Order: sequence, then structure tokens, then C-alpha cells
Amino acid sequence: MEIDFPPGALPYCVFSRGSVEARLGVGLGTDVVDLSAVAHRITSVPTAMVSANRLNPLLTAGADSWRALHHELVDLAASGVLDAARSPQREMTFHLSWNVVDYVDFYSSRYHAERVGEIFRPGSDPLPENWLHLPAGYHGRSSSVVVDGTAVRRPRGQIRAGDGTIEYAPTRMLDFELEVGFVVGGQTALGERVGIDVADRHLFGVVLVNDWSARDIQAWEYVPLGPFLGKSFATSVSAWVMPMAALADAKTPAVPQHPPALTHLRATEPWSLDLDLEVWIRPAGTDVARRVTRVNAAAGLHWTAAQQLAHLTSNGARLSPGDLIASGTVSGPEPDEGGCLLEQTRGGARPIRIGGHERTYLADGDEVTLRATAPFGDNTVSLGPVSGAVLPA
Repeated sequence: MEIDFPPGALPYCVFSRGSVEARLGVGLGTDVVDLSAVAHRITSVPTAMVSANRLNPLLTAGADSWRALHHELVDLAASGVLDAARSPQREMTFHLSWNVVDYVDFYSSRYHAERVGEIFRPGSDPLPENWLHLPAGYHGRSSSVVVDGTAVRRPRGQIRAGDGTIEYAPTRMLDFELEVGFVVGGQTALGERVGIDVADRHLFGVVLVNDWSARDIQAWEYVPLGPFLGKSFATSVSAWVMPMAALADAKTPAVPQHPPALTHLRATEPWSLDLDLEVWIRPAGTDVARRVTRVNAAAGLHWTAAQQLAHLTSNGARLSPGDLIASGTVSGPEPDEGGCLLEQTRGGARPIRIGGHERTYLADGDEVTLRATAPFGDNTVSLGPVSGAVLPA
């Protein structure tokens, strides 16, 4: 799928074409610019950082260098210098843009957390006691992060049946999760904490994330230590990494928090991103995808990316260039703003219609696509989709 990126956006990607091995590029219009072909014209960062085949070397450079490189590339695009290194997106194979070092998935949407609590703990307080005081999260499996377009095989795991028997079987409750991810750069030492007001200096760029979930496997295993095999089989991310420098128009005040966060999580100017998020499903055996979810990230998220990162390091845990943090499922207050099928079907009790098809959870052959747009000047910019089709177990 070609995406038309405006000249000032220049999202990063890793691409290959024919005998040309994987290399770093940026999106310009419906083309890809091969940065290694213009590396000799770039002065803001060392040549090796833009001639690499992954973003990781650039992620070590730090926020000032990232911003300087983005503005330099915008100027080079305006002057026509990048034109000789452009090739159509349709000719490219896209790869994961960086080597994911560590991956933490958070639980940052209050609407999602409350709905899940109502489904699993009816009659009690839907929010866990700690939820309004800290950004809850779990440590995911970085080796299972895959790029847009990668098919996902239905996982097997232990499942507790209604009669109490335990079986090892393919999940019957495969779900998507609509999330916003941040690629982390810079490095901290073990024992070092990142302050809330400087946390955004470690946020290089944004990707869409589908943290696939096997709800029946998850339900049996998550007590006492949380998600494990129900999540670790696959996490899909978009091929394009939109730099934070291109998202200045999308920054917006974060939702007020009550009770106020503790001091170390209370930013001077808390911000979120005004991203319009959508989920589309193409049912197996059909050619038409239908939208099943639309929600705004800024309205749907209680905890911000800066708070997530500050919390992650508040005990002295290290950051590494190439870490990924994700928001957790983004949901809004309306019924059609659920960021997963678990919410939309009330745990499978209320099937939804997708065209002429009925779904409680995903069927083999279904294809899920996440999309997002952000304000960009007088228009919008796409963040690049993330899609994946379900393969049989």
C-alpha cells in the first residue's frame, strides 16, 4: 500500500529492492529516499548513522541530533537534493526498521481498563487499586515483534474449559489490540532515573502497534504474574517510524489526572498526541475491509508516554537505543471506540457484524489493519499502517 507523505514528514523505514540489500530510507511523497545514496550531503550526524541498515546507530545520537537531522533532510528535500535517490514505494520490500532491544507494553487507557474490569470482575471496582497511581505494564518479548504485513499464526496454549478441565489447544479467542508505540533512543546507566520533564528526549518516533492477544490463554495464565504466552507469540508494528520532530502539530495537552500523579510522574506541561486511530478487518474469503473501531489517542489515554518512560526507569532500570514502549489498548467512551474485540463483544457475549460476517473473535484468514493520521500543518499525515492476517494453528 503506497502512502503519500508530505515533504516535511519524512518518516524513516528500512527497505530492500531486488539485489539491493536492506538499507535506511525516508518516505517522500509515494517514494522512498535511499539515505545511503545522499549520506555524503548530510552533516548533522555521522555518515555511518544514515548508511546503516537499521535505525539503531541513529538512536544512539540523542534528541538534538535527531531534530537536526530531520530539519536538514527537510531542507534537502526542498532543494531537490533527495530527488536522485528516490524510488517508488511499490517496488520496495519493507523490513523492521530497528532491532527491538526491550519491549514494555503498558495499560494506559482508563476506558479500556474499566471495560476489561467490568467483564472480568463484575460487581466490583473495575479498576485495580493501583491503576490511578502508576502506569501498569508488562515486559513483552522483543523477539516476537514483527513488521507490517507479517502473517500471524494462531497460537496454542493452556486453556481452562468451562467445566474446569485444562487442555493444550489453539486459542479460540484471538484478538487485536490497537496501540501507539514509541521507539526509544539514548541510553541510561543501571540505577539512573529519567526525570518526567526530560523523558521526551528519549522518544525518537512513533509507530502503530497491534499487540495480538489470545484471551483464553491469557485468562488462565495471568494470575499471579500477568500476561505471558497469551501475548508473546506476536506483536506487529508499522514499517514507518514517524519522527517526533514531524509531530509538533499533533502535540496536545494530556487529559487531567485525578488524583494527581505522584511528583516524579507529574510533568510541568503534560502532553499527548492527537492521533486519530482506526482498526479495519477484512473477513476471511472477502476482498472488502470494514472499519470496526475509531478512537482518538489523546482522548483515550490516561497515562502519557513521558509518564510511562519515567515510571519504567523510576527504579533504576536501564534504557537502551532500540527499546519499544507501547500504550496498551487505546479505547474511548463510546461503544464503537473499543480498541479490541474483547471490549466490543463484551467478552464474546455480543457478536459484532463486519459486513455480512459475524465475529466475537478473529477467524483464520481474517486480516486486521491499524491506521492513524495526525495533524500536519493545514492537513494530516498518515503514520503508516500495520496489517497482519491470521494463519491457522
